[in-house]
Amino acid sequence: MKTTRQEIIRRGLKVTNQRTIILEAIRTSRGHVDADEVWQRIHKKYPRLSLSTVYRTLQKFKQSGLVEELHFSEEHHHYELKPTTEHYHLVCNECGSVTEFKYPLTKIVQNTVPEAAGFKITGADVTLTGICPKCRPHQLK
Repeated sequence: MKTTRQEIIRRGLKVTNQRTIILEAIRTSRGHVDADEVWQRIHKKYPRLSLSTVYRTLQKFKQSGLVEELHFSEEHHHYELKPTTEHYHLVCNECGSVTEFKYPLTKIVQNTVPEAAGFKITGADVTLTGICPKCRPHQLK
């Protein structure tokens, strides 16, 4: 497994303490985080690191392909490390929970959809929305 610094270098970015700290905060978080959550995770230990630095760094990481920016709702951008395996998201319309699942969708499309014949699929962005099992009982009332 590559270290945080090696990953930054591999993406052609200059290694700085801020970038290392921010990437490590994303790497050690559970799930998908927004800029404010990244900042909250690091602010106590690094009080001089500003929220605007987090936003700028996330954009650099996104441009370099180090992280993916996800849009589960209109009001937030969430970030995760660029996944190494094909996965997708289930988003609850009630509580906003996000559940990842793995499925070989691109292979299935490549093999079964006539329009995809000869098309080299390099990525896919699938988000399915609905009501999660925890919120469904509330829907019945």
